[in-house]
Amino acid sequence: MAAEHVTTEKMAFIVRHTSGFVCVAMTEARAATLGLPLMVPPDGNSEILRTAFGVSVDARDGVTTGISAADRAVTTRALASPQTLPDALTRPGHVMPLLARPGGVLERPGHTEATVDLCRMAGLESLGVLCELVDDDGEMSRRASLFEFAHQHDLRIICVRDIIEHRRKRESIVTRVSEARIPTAFGAFTGHAFAAHDGVEHLALVAGTPHLADSSATASPLVRIHSECLTGDILGSLRCDCGPQLQDSLELIAAEGTGVLVYLRGHEGRGVGLGAKLAAYALQENGYDTVDANLELGLPVDSRDYAAAAAILRDLGVTRARLITNNPDKISALSRYGVEVTARVTRPPHVNRHNIDYLRTKETRLGHSIMPIAEVAEFAG
Repeated sequence: MAAEHVTTEKMAFIVRHTSGFVCVAMTEARAATLGLPLMVPPDGNSEILRTAFGVSVDARDGVTTGISAADRAVTTRALASPQTLPDALTRPGHVMPLLARPGGVLERPGHTEATVDLCRMAGLESLGVLCELVDDDGEMSRRASLFEFAHQHDLRIICVRDIIEHRRKRESIVTRVSEARIPTAFGAFTGHAFAAHDGVEHLALVAGTPHLADSSATASPLVRIHSECLTGDILGSLRCDCGPQLQDSLELIAAEGTGVLVYLRGHEGRGVGLGAKLAAYALQENGYDTVDANLELGLPVDSRDYAAAAAILRDLGVTRARLITNNPDKISALSRYGVEVTARVTRPPHVNRHNIDYLRTKETRLGHSIMPIAEVAEFAG
């Protein structure tokens, strides 16, 4: 609930149906303005979710003991008021501040950040009340009881992932940092470095003027979204076909004269990282396929996210693309984030005896449109 709209009645409703441990989520900047330090420093926070609790407070004026619904409503509105100064609050008190990370749910997908983001997106002060719902037996409410409660009280339910999706679609989550001409064996590209909100840097290699092709009624620019692969792209590993895919895509875009290759950092091993990828390789030596190896290690099969790629394309003026890919997830992801895929452009696989099982698994278990298994085997000899 938006902090500025809290009344005694609304606070009483919250206290009645929750644990009663009422918190007010706010930005770090707002907490600093109000003189509200963290309860414990970040390096001393051993709470399981690393929730950033501030020092508890009460309003100095207009309250009695501070614990009643009326008193906590007064304190909450005081926290939300731009006119409130640090000396208008007493410490400790009965309302718990929570400090959201600056990037909101895009930086930390928590309830604190979700509350602040919702209030901000509604055009209100970026402070909101939150408290855990509990059932009659005192246990935290779970899915079924949450939906029942929402139905009884005509409330809406939203997930943190919904807020993340909303922000990724409607906000710029990358910043263009620099650019320079990059000559390659296939021709000259302009390299654009982008910094994402999560701190990862990405690269876009641009040939020609893809934003002009994007505006054409008859054609869309060629686009390749390439996931970082140190072993394949740089070291020439034969376990995958990433390096040849990268080279093929650059050659194809250069030959056409217009297009974009987005090189996504942080995607090593389908998002699990270099160390985990090598651990999965070791399991594959013992008969696991690329999917089961990840599962055996307790890792996601594919944790890559393409929101940054879509944001980079939009920043470059590209909202329509002929996508060079065999991966249906990339097509659906770009479409979800506002880039229309007008056509899928496929390239023949680079098959060898080291990666044939990997390619088979991509076809049969990950849904990649490579080619029939028999043809893959024929390519491998």
